[in-house]
Amino acid sequence: MNIAGPLRADQLQQLEMSSELNNFRPYERQKLALLKITTLPQGRIYAACYLDTIIGYVAFHAPDPDSRYARHPLVLELGGVEVARSWRRRHVGSALLKYIFSDQFFEDYIVITTEYYRHWDLAGNNMDVWQYRRMLDRFFGQVGFIPQATSDPDIIEHPANVLMARLGSRVDLESLMFFEDILKQE
Repeated sequence: MNIAGPLRADQLQQLEMSSELNNFRPYERQKLALLKITTLPQGRIYAACYLDTIIGYVAFHAPDPDSRYARHPLVLELGGVEVARSWRRRHVGSALLKYIFSDQFFEDYIVITTEYYRHWDLAGNNMDVWQYRRMLDRFFGQVGFIPQATSDPDIIEHPANVLMARLGSRVDLESLMFFEDILKQE
């Protein structure tokens, strides 16, 4: 297994996508979505590959322009993480996260991830919603993500949903306080 990124569109185009990467949409369409992210100003794609096939990926982009988090210039969203079913429990996701967050680039950002239970592969992981949530807390926690209290309606619509944030070490106090205000906004 090899980990690479951030990938440019031409690099990503050269790789095959595992047909098992279909949690968000069919794998062919998911690859197109990842290619589109590479063209965004803050778009970053990282991939775990076996030979020339992507077996896992993590995508980053600016928050949706209509979201409350888009108001903060230092917020970057971890928009998707997926590992092919046959590669799960082999620490592919953990290896990706550790590789990604060893890059000093992320120390200048507040990276958020919004985790909605409706996107979770509960059956494929043989977990109930709370087991999966605890797994996510451990998974993202290994690189410094912490669950955040928020008034965000999409998060509070289900008690298992969670917003997590990783606060870069070079983010100033004023930016951190502004982020806290955004979390509580009505």
